[in-house]
Amino acid sequence: MTTYVWDYLPEYQNERQDILDAVEKVFSSGQLVLGGSVKGFEEDFAAYHGLRHCVGVDNGTNAIVLGLQALGVGPGDEVITVSNTAAPTIVAIDSVGATPVFVDVRKDDYLMDTDHVAAAITDKTACLLPVHLYGQCVEMAPLRALADRHGLAIFEDCAQAHGARHHGTIAGTMGKAAAFSFYPTKVLGAYGDGGATVTDDDETAANLRRLRYYGMEKTYYVVQTPGHNSRLDEVHAEILCRKLTRLDAYIAGRRAVADRYAEALGDTELVLPAVTEGNEHVYYVYVVRHPRRDEIIEALKAYDIHLNISYPWPVHTMTGFAHLGYTRGQFPVTEELADEIFSLPMYPALSTERQEQVINALREVLSRL
Repeated sequence: MTTYVWDYLPEYQNERQDILDAVEKVFSSGQLVLGGSVKGFEEDFAAYHGLRHCVGVDNGTNAIVLGLQALGVGPGDEVITVSNTAAPTIVAIDSVGATPVFVDVRKDDYLMDTDHVAAAITDKTACLLPVHLYGQCVEMAPLRALADRHGLAIFEDCAQAHGARHHGTIAGTMGKAAAFSFYPTKVLGAYGDGGATVTDDDETAANLRRLRYYGMEKTYYVVQTPGHNSRLDEVHAEILCRKLTRLDAYIAGRRAVADRYAEALGDTELVLPAVTEGNEHVYYVYVVRHPRRDEIIEALKAYDIHLNISYPWPVHTMTGFAHLGYTRGQFPVTEELADEIFSLPMYPALSTERQEQVINALREVLSRL
């Protein structure tokens, strides 16, 4: 039986009737774009975070693009973030005409090293963009202090951190606004692309709603400021409405899988995920480290286990961002991690039996290194 890092089919089998009911509800509603399901999901998702506004968009990348634009970030501005992230984070910054400025990450939790942020701030800095990576949050107190001191916006990338908490505060509520992705692999995933930007600020929310709808506000024919066609689909919204009621259960399932890995692999040479003090990890992915990572991944294919790497190429080394002027060696922790990290299978419906097969195969491979 082939095992991948992620598989939606077990979950679909468990929730099939509810998913099909959601599709039937939308198709029978008479409104397929920006209807009751989008409105209902936006209200529920905002309430889950204790915020007043959620604006559903077509994908997580555009949740960042529109969020940055709604905050007034654009050409000539700099946005401080990390290179150890999915490329869409940086693509979004580039898309609004701003310049991404990278800092290195910490070796223990792979998150933004906030000790490096102050030195990266210039008179062009407009925004700090922490990426809550792999399922846990960046240390936020130093960022908030810097933002207050320099008059900067904080915009959280929460694509991998649905439901994660930092000293009791839920991800997405620690800045001016935050972006979420609902790509199918996510902790809260749709059955296709989807995203949302959340905020407690009325003006930012009004900007977001205009931006996702061509720049229009009250009528289809009047553009107030050029925007996008970037609306969350009704079907995905209805599915997300239903799955949101199960989000805490999904998180509990992921933590159970993580606990089994920790118990079974704690005595191996793998470096297992470290949970930073004050964080409540939701384990979007279960990232481990080993200096012979590539050999391990290749050897596991003989057991029909296929793993992946998040992420093998730091963004600052990609040819598409060569214009930023970064070179190898500038972010040593990020580059070291890229050579050693890989992800084990992680999703709530991963059976104990299949996980044990992965663990046993992994231990056998490690014993032969």
